[in-house]
Amino acid sequence: MDDCLQTLKERFLAEPFARIFGIQIMELEPGRALVRMETSEIMNNIFDSTHGAAIYALIDSAFELSVNSHGTVAVALGVSVNYLCGVTPGQVLLAEGREVNRSSRISACEIRVTGEDGRLIATCQALAYRKKDPLPFL
Repeated sequence: MDDCLQTLKERFLAEPFARIFGIQIMELEPGRALVRMETSEIMNNIFDSTHGAAIYALIDSAFELSVNSHGTVAVALGVSVNYLCGVTPGQVLLAEGREVNRSSRISACEIRVTGEDGRLIATCQALAYRKKDPLPFL
């Protein structure tokens, strides 16, 4: 399993989308991922606060890593996000994704985004379809 997690980390570090947002892996284990992103003005919406899409990018990264951490391909079926608090540029956000239920076909994941001060920024519930295919880069 350690080889799978290490390869998944390396693959994520090379992912162009995550690099655009500067998303970093802080922790990764089977069924759980903690990722970090520092917000900047380039991520702002029309109200000069961090755009929900930037926050969603962080959420999706935690989701992607959590559900694919077992070595088989898992793809999103549905995602529900609640944005609870605004974010200004320069704040560091953490997203922790945890599988709360996993079967041979479905993975249910909860993701929480917090600010560096611990306040809750967003919550998410997501479902992934677990294919039987191994990750193609293992």
